[in-house]
Amino acid sequence: MLIKKNCVVTLDYTVFDTNETLLDSGATPLTYLHGGYGELFEKIEEVLDGKSVGESIHLQLLPKDAFGEYKEALVLIDNRDAFEEDIEVGQNVEMVFDEEDSNEMMITYTITDIHKDRVVLDANHPLAGLTIIFDATVIGIREATHEEIEAKL
Repeated sequence: MLIKKNCVVTLDYTVFDTNETLLDSGATPLTYLHGGYGELFEKIEEVLDGKSVGESIHLQLLPKDAFGEYKEALVLIDNRDAFEEDIEVGQNVEMVFDEEDSNEMMITYTITDIHKDRVVLDANHPLAGLTIIFDATVIGIREATHEEIEAKL
């Protein structure tokens, strides 16, 4: 069977940066619904289209094709007294982000630094700005059920 739209695909994979630092060991195989449902980066799906079980891919993805460019606008410095005493670097905090046109949305920030009087928060994906190397081997392909397809629409 070949990978095509509406197939459930399972991959053994690893993700590295361009310095060959392991970013994701793929300890658990990745299973997704193929066909542009947004579960996998578009460039990866394009390369996997038409592959069969046992075939492998090696793909370099620029930030724009993966986790996005790093955006300084998503870094926020807030007063330390606005937070609980027991916060830690690496902790996630949900906060309301108010755009200029007054649309509010909840954004998850990661605390990246804590100072005596301020806290630095970052809403960028941890891999934003990185070019990544995605290696994968197809280990399973099957037709998706109607329910699986409907759940993605």
